[in-house]
Amino acid sequence: MRLALFTALTMIAFAANSVLTRLAIEGQHIDPSGFAIVRVASGALVLGMVITLRGGGLLLLRRNRLPGAFSLAAYMIGFSLAYLTLDAGLGALILFGVVQITMFLHGALRGTAPNMRQITGAAIAFAGLLVALWPGAGNSSDLAGALLMVFAGLGWAAYTIIGRSAADPLAATAANFLLCLPILLVLLASTGLYFTPTGLALGILCGGLTSGLGYALWYNVLPGFDSATAAVVQLSVPVIAIGAGVVFLGESLSLLLIIATFLVLGGIGWAISAQSVPADRS
Repeated sequence: MRLALFTALTMIAFAANSVLTRLAIEGQHIDPSGFAIVRVASGALVLGMVITLRGGGLLLLRRNRLPGAFSLAAYMIGFSLAYLTLDAGLGALILFGVVQITMFLHGALRGTAPNMRQITGAAIAFAGLLVALWPGAGNSSDLAGALLMVFAGLGWAAYTIIGRSAADPLAATAANFLLCLPILLVLLASTGLYFTPTGLALGILCGGLTSGLGYALWYNVLPGFDSATAAVVQLSVPVIAIGAGVVFLGESLSLLLIIATFLVLGGIGWAISAQSVPADRS
């Protein structure tokens, strides 16, 4: 029950990241580079404060720290820049499709191949995403944006895989954010940053709450999942984001969206009720 609750809160936080990013970048309140930097800086600050209040030090130079920071930077850069040209729905489809495929492949290579029930559940959930997101893709398809979102998906999949071995999820997330910040400053600071007070506020909210604390929670629940299930669970994020758009952004609610929601959540429920089998078993 605790795992299910924390997982649901994490997926809501991930969906909120998409909504906040849309509001900030598509509303031209801040440029993508500035949003990524503010997001990571505020996340590092909030997580650093939490670590201080909790007590104990924060060791930055540990195993998996730099890979975690670079994979987080790849996700942040790709995610922010892709929304300059890519439709939000198609972007979500590419992102989580890449995450799912990458994590399934990683699990198979490590000897925990998904069984037929997980594959079936993933197929149902992915079909639901196609129903929800595909109709809007035709008018906004952009090769550069799609490649950037693929890059972001690979970064997030790597970040998720690395996080499974974190002994202290909160400390690992804080270290990743702190190390990610100079990487982003080096790569993006020369791109001509601009922001409005609204854009700055959205970046701080996205970084401090839904990213920083959300990712710490994700690292905390990851040990309870195998790679295949962790990949499928994240397919709920685009559907949650669409629902949030209906409530907070006044977007329309269609019959296709309702059908897609049942397909995605049903597929996830079917997949996570199964257990992985060793790769050498049928």
